[in-house]
Amino acid sequence: MLSTLLAVAASVPPTPVWSPTVAIIISISSIVVLLFSTKIEKPQVGPKLPVLPVSIPTFIGAMALGHVIGIGIVLGLTNIGRL
Repeated sequence: MLSTLLAVAASVPPTPVWSPTVAIIISISSIVVLLFSTKIEKPQVGPKLPVLPVSIPTFIGAMALGHVIGIGIVLGLTNIGRL
C-alpha cells in the first residue's frame, strides 16, 4: 500500500501557496455567484439578510459554491503554471 501511495505522490501537481492573488480569485468568484443567486427561483425563502436581497440560506449556498468554483480556478491556474 505504501509503495502505491509513493508512486502516485510523484504525479501530484504542486499545491498553490495562499497569497493575496488566491484570495482575490476566490472572493471574486464568490461575489459573481452571489450576483447570479438573485436569479434563482425562490431566493427569498427563509430568514432575510438586512443588507442583501437574498435569504441567509441562499447567501450561504452562494458563498459555498463560489468557494468551490474559486478553488477550481486556483487549482487550474496552478496546474498550467499561471499562478
